[in-house]
Amino acid sequence: MRWARKRQPERVKYWAALAHERFAPDDLLQQAVEAEQAGFDGVCCSDHLAPWWTDETAPTNSGNAWVWLGAAAHATQRVQLGSAVTGVVHRYNPVVVAQQVATLELLAPGRAFLGVGSSEAMNEIPAGLDWPAPSEQLARTEEALTIITRLLRGETVDFDGRYFKAKGAVLYSLPPRRVPVYLSAFHEGAAELAGRLADGVWTLGDPRQAPKIIAAYRTACEQSRREPGEIIIQNVVSFAESDEAALEQAREWKGTLVDEHYTDAVADPASIYRRGEAEVSDEAFSKQIIPSADSDEHVKRIEAVQKLGATTMVLMNVSGADPHRALKVYGEAVLPRLRDS
Repeated sequence: MRWARKRQPERVKYWAALAHERFAPDDLLQQAVEAEQAGFDGVCCSDHLAPWWTDETAPTNSGNAWVWLGAAAHATQRVQLGSAVTGVVHRYNPVVVAQQVATLELLAPGRAFLGVGSSEAMNEIPAGLDWPAPSEQLARTEEALTIITRLLRGETVDFDGRYFKAKGAVLYSLPPRRVPVYLSAFHEGAAELAGRLADGVWTLGDPRQAPKIIAAYRTACEQSRREPGEIIIQNVVSFAESDEAALEQAREWKGTLVDEHYTDAVADPASIYRRGEAEVSDEAFSKQIIPSADSDEHVKRIEAVQKLGATTMVLMNVSGADPHRALKVYGEAVLPRLRDS
């Protein structure tokens, strides 16, 4: 916490994270415009093949993130844009990922970023992967990240990895600005990789885990003689007319808090939802996300998390009943107070 206080930036940036799993692409595009109007500094979207539940629980969607980001680039004018986050272990070839985000930067100059991670079994098993152990997930991520960052630097890439290969790969539409790449890290091994290869680390706002992740990232930066980059901390937020309604409309996201859904070969959305309900109590869920009808409570809890050392706070809007109202409230009553504090 001492480092967090010392290194806290003069102005923390706030990004709205929008959920393809829950909302249709056209609705999500409207949310992107509303997020920009509300004053968010950035807009990012989840990148999933499958949701965390079935339509027996809540509406299900799964729009393609990169098609949508192109539309969002056209619909917005100012906000930073990128994925939160794109899995790079199988479903996407890393050469194609680099091409996608380079194209986004050309369509939205100075605004694109790439968030990457090791994905989840629900997204990779349907695409043909035998879901690997965490050590292989990390190894695959390192190979993919190496190819992506080299291409974005303008290199012609030959790479003969265990999991990915490239033969004379080059980006012929290369933007003038090198697109920053941020690595999602839920454990210290991924944070160390971020310190060596990425432009920042992206983690969850868990006060028990985030300090360890951030410390591992900074140590790796120092050992690699690199300046630390962005510290991106993500929280899930839900706004409604009552605290009870705010919790209820976010309930389908409980499965995101079960560790085994990231490490084990669990790909069935119905099973993921049932396990989330069985293992995550409402009380525990309310502590991990921000479900409240009180804008003051949103401000208070976001401020507490950003003191962990965030340079960017990502606020994922899961207000299922009315996500548009939630963005409006954030623009009127939450973001101004966060920036004034």
